[in-house]
Amino acid sequence: QVQLVESGGALVQAGGSLRLSCAASGGTSSTYAMGMGWFRQAPGKEREFVAAISWSGGSTYYADSVKGRFTISRDIGKNTVYLQMNSLKPEDTAVFYCAATRKPLYYRGTYYYSTNSIYDYWGQGTQVTVSS
Repeated sequence: QVQLVESGGALVQAGGSLRLSCAASGGTSSTYAMGMGWFRQAPGKEREFVAAISWSGGSTYYADSVKGRFTISRDIGKNTVYLQMNSLKPEDTAVFYCAATRKPLYYRGTYYYSTNSIYDYWGQGTQVTVSS
């Protein structure tokens, strides 16, 4: 069983930056072959995809709304995934969730990285609030 714990959420002014971390536990190799993703959920809205990274870190994917502002990365040795968020906007305010999957993010011509249902494990979330 893999446990995911997010951290780094905070209140920040528009235009500011934050780095979220997602630490995985459950065995030293628990996330080695797992794709990782970040999702967010704003009040009254459905959870939406933000970014994902392949198990090797060689492939990254972003929602159009964050492309060019957010960067996902991972440190396999530390079992940690990061989300660097720059140029934050009030509309980025949400609870951010980390997720992990053993399923491929891309398979036979179809991308699955933004699909909630492929992720096997979820963290409890961390609040990001961007003030205007």
